[in-house]
Amino acid sequence: VNAMYRWSLFALLFVTCMEVSIQKKTKKGPQTLSRGWGDDITWVQTYEEALMTMTESKKPLMVIHHMEDCPHSQALKKAFAADKAVQELAQEDFVMLNLIHETRDSNLAPDGHYVPRIIFVDPSMTVRAELVGKYSNHMFTYKPSDIPYLAENMKKAKRLLHTEL
Repeated sequence: VNAMYRWSLFALLFVTCMEVSIQKKTKKGPQTLSRGWGDDITWVQTYEEALMTMTESKKPLMVIHHMEDCPHSQALKKAFAADKAVQELAQEDFVMLNLIHETRDSNLAPDGHYVPRIIFVDPSMTVRAELVGKYSNHMFTYKPSDIPYLAENMKKAKRLLHTEL
């Protein structure tokens, strides 16, 4: 009886381990370039690739500067990824780049190097400095509660594209 008990326990443990292993393999992990900002969005890897893709596609570029260990970046990322309208706009109408390192282009830091910061660039290589958030001390930052405002700026970036280019 003792051997039977051990065998049953072993079999149960083995099956449980196999199920966990199968779940880990089938669970889709986050796309590396999205870094949690939206796995259904096509992200470019570098600023140079973003500029090239933007000029070829004639879509505006949205650059998200953030840091993995910044609580403000993490909170904005969560709100951004959860908002269906913003995700759809990003997926359909923009070349998307999220950076955890600064670029050498000082145009992407018109009022300083802080995170999170979101900058729009149009295919004529113009940084849209008029598309700002709500804060005068960090003009290109957004808080999680500002996602509807960010969505409006995304729509403005799209409209500017069609009226000016």
